[in-house]
Amino acid sequence: MGGTFDPVHYGHLVTAEAARYEFALEKVIFVPAGRPPHKKVYNVSELECRYQMTVLATASNPFFEVSRIEIDRQGYSYTIDTIEAFRRHYGPETEFYFITGADAILEIMTWKNVDKLLQECYFIAATRPGFQLQRLEEKKPLLPSEGRHRIHLIEVPALAISSTDIRWRVQNNKPIKYLLPEAVEEYIRAKGLYRS
Repeated sequence: MGGTFDPVHYGHLVTAEAARYEFALEKVIFVPAGRPPHKKVYNVSELECRYQMTVLATASNPFFEVSRIEIDRQGYSYTIDTIEAFRRHYGPETEFYFITGADAILEIMTWKNVDKLLQECYFIAATRPGFQLQRLEEKKPLLPSEGRHRIHLIEVPALAISSTDIRWRVQNNKPIKYLLPEAVEEYIRAKGLYRS
């Protein structure tokens, strides 16, 4: 499961667990993005902070782990590079599923080496409240024909939680309790994240 995780929240965790269950995945590896090429709108929090928050959030689930692969990589973080590194590590027989939000899948044609990426892994596109599935269906014909069947949709409980909203809430002294794990909330407070 890739993402900026700035901060990681219950929406991410519920999505990961739902995908793990529905697709009978052995484990879910959370991969905090190092320098995400599509996230240039705001200053992303420090790499180590995002990694530590993700570790705190996933610690209680034995099927979850967190990888430093993109945190430690120089330059932009591209999904194809991560999948190729995982394939070298876990072996050619391993099936990979990339879990992300359905809104991110709408941008898949802009991803680096999308043709190869669709050959290397399946995608689990998690729907969020208010997401228009029709928009995704309209994009599918633009994908390489052999890759269209490799994108699966999964509906998750209606958690309208976003990292953007959490950052705004912290900056504006609004409560964030019950939107993310308590350990992550305490980490944000201790480090003074998102204050300005």
